[in-house]
Amino acid sequence: MELTLADLRRIMRGCAGADESADLDGDIAQVPFADLGYDSLAVLETTSRIEKEYGVRIPDEVAADLDRPAALLEYVNGNLTGV
Repeated sequence: MELTLADLRRIMRGCAGADESADLDGDIAQVPFADLGYDSLAVLETTSRIEKEYGVRIPDEVAADLDRPAALLEYVNGNLTGV
């Protein structure tokens, strides 16, 4: 099961701390999370939900370097174990 951009959008929309006015439609893959209205706490909540749904552990120090949706997708999909 691969994490898609659509899956990531769904998870991001459900995370606390996200700016409700953030536009997650369109090609957001290379847009920094900060520009999408997601602070570090919202990104950590996003990674926590991904860990629960996809079984991919994302250490906090790694999450801090994943500053764009594309980077997060690449990391998660590169570490999937067939959950």
